[in-house]
Amino acid sequence: MFKYQRTLCGVVDFQGIGLHTGYPVQLRLVPAPEDTGIVFRRTDLRNFEIEATRAHVARVSYAVTLMKKGVMISTVEHLLSTLYGLGIDNLFIDLNSMEVPIMDGSGLRFMEKIEKVGIEEQDALREYIVIQEAIEVRHGDKVAGVYPDPAQKATYRIDFEHHAIGRQEIRVELTPESYRREIGPARTFGFIADVEYLKKCGLIRGGSLENAVVLDASGIVNDDLRFGDEFVRHKMLDLLGDISLVGYPIIGHLYAVKAGHAIHTALADHIARQKERYRVCTLEEAEPVLAAGQAG
Repeated sequence: MFKYQRTLCGVVDFQGIGLHTGYPVQLRLVPAPEDTGIVFRRTDLRNFEIEATRAHVARVSYAVTLMKKGVMISTVEHLLSTLYGLGIDNLFIDLNSMEVPIMDGSGLRFMEKIEKVGIEEQDALREYIVIQEAIEVRHGDKVAGVYPDPAQKATYRIDFEHHAIGRQEIRVELTPESYRREIGPARTFGFIADVEYLKKCGLIRGGSLENAVVLDASGIVNDDLRFGDEFVRHKMLDLLGDISLVGYPIIGHLYAVKAGHAIHTALADHIARQKERYRVCTLEEAEPVLAAGQAG
């Protein structure tokens, strides 16, 4: 956990296409001053700003879309996850289209260029949400919650009927190192059986084997996986991107079972609203709160 806020040491540029729109996109990450947060700027619309907060969540079907005054930015979760996982607090994200480029379907390309330019510690103290009471969202057998814990941890469990996935679970203590190693490289995935329907809905126009793990009835269409359990690792990646919309890093144990963007973002909304169940404070201020919780 970091005492001070962090941003990038320099500008980072990307070019790619939108997973759902198929549109070409130019993306630029620009260092931002202390207490800025993560802010998207549509350079094609006079740098119109959309803050990466749960208040701007507009759609959560197959991707997370933010909207402010009718202006949208879609498929934000992979980039936001990377920033959350690497501990980056302040950044302008400039793009000239309505969708963040999918790159290779994971956070790997974002991580590589961010690591190359470097991360800079700023002077302002970093604030955390310290969970003191459980906050949960349940929809049938789907669950997302966060529970008191003195560390930053996360657990995710999935259970798919497809024989190439089945039941998978990952538990990890969240650090930039564990994120780089265990979560960031995990790619998004989808099923051949769903392709025709999704395309009729105007989705996945930019999808390919280059930016997703694809499954058919016989198994995995791609040559190989990056992890034996890449599917649950990517779900963890999505969870961290979605939960970053609360606006602060969380000290506590994130937990999800069979969840998805809708439940992840609902949890972010519950956290933002249930202020009596946590405290927002600096790392030094958090120490007595965490000690009291352990003693209790």
